[in-house]
Amino acid sequence: MLAAVITAFGGPGVFALTEAPEPGGDVVDVTLAGVNHADVHRRRGEYERPPLPAVLGADVVGRRRSDGRRVAALLRAGGGYAQVAPAHHVVELPGDVGDEQALAVLEQGLTAWHSLHTLGRVGADDVVVITAAAGGVGHLAVQLARAAGARVIGLASSPAERAFLTGLGAHACADSNHPDLGAALDETPTLVLDSVGGRTFEQLHGALAPFGRIVAYGGAADMPNTVAVDDLMTASTGVLGFRLQRVLDDEELYRSSAARLFHLAGRGLLSARIGGRYPLSAVGRAHADLESRTTSGKLVIDVHRLV
Repeated sequence: MLAAVITAFGGPGVFALTEAPEPGGDVVDVTLAGVNHADVHRRRGEYERPPLPAVLGADVVGRRRSDGRRVAALLRAGGGYAQVAPAHHVVELPGDVGDEQALAVLEQGLTAWHSLHTLGRVGADDVVVITAAAGGVGHLAVQLARAAGARVIGLASSPAERAFLTGLGAHACADSNHPDLGAALDETPTLVLDSVGGRTFEQLHGALAPFGRIVAYGGAADMPNTVAVDDLMTASTGVLGFRLQRVLDDEELYRSSAARLFHLAGRGLLSARIGGRYPLSAVGRAHADLESRTTSGKLVIDVHRLV
């Protein structure tokens, strides 16, 4: 099979398109693979360093070879940037959800869903602020929070992205580059979903209403945050963290929430934006585009398109 392989950790240029042995056991003949921030961190060797040479890529859609069924799979150990991938954490796809939508909805949608519902306990009386709201997780979270009846404020860096969020149903938008994000908000948030960290986390945490909470599921700013318990008690606010692996550890939770997302997508109530389509030979370019923080929506690799 053809795969985009890394033999060293580093920048987007470390990928090389090469023939590689197929994985053993049950496999998926891959149609599309996704590009995620976790892949970027693994490529850099920043955490969960895979043994080299390695095939990265955490989510795919295709057909399970053992029965020919159309499936999506989440590959926590990687293996997605290839024409054949391990059949790990596989869920069958309904006929009314296309491959691109399934790929975009599954991983990012699970993060959005559990950040909002399982940890955030979103309700109709909430004012929800979503950082990087035009991104792969963010734009799905906007739709899910809106469906829960909450008021939604999306943060994005450009007028075009903010117009996109308004079209998705966000009640208001703010410039994510504003020097004082708390002052940029029209309302006081009761729930924040943050994938940025750093200054953004600190300012939005400080802007929370009493008894509000912030759910952190990423750190694109690459700046560590610390939270003082005394400050939480004084403000009567909460900080929660989310990692998708905890959902994958619970097979019933994983399958039930995936089915819920696919149901919403099939009914047209949840729509994923595809931010870019790349051939297998251009995985490095897709990583560079994602790192530039100028993309929106889900980036997709067509593993059978070579140029």
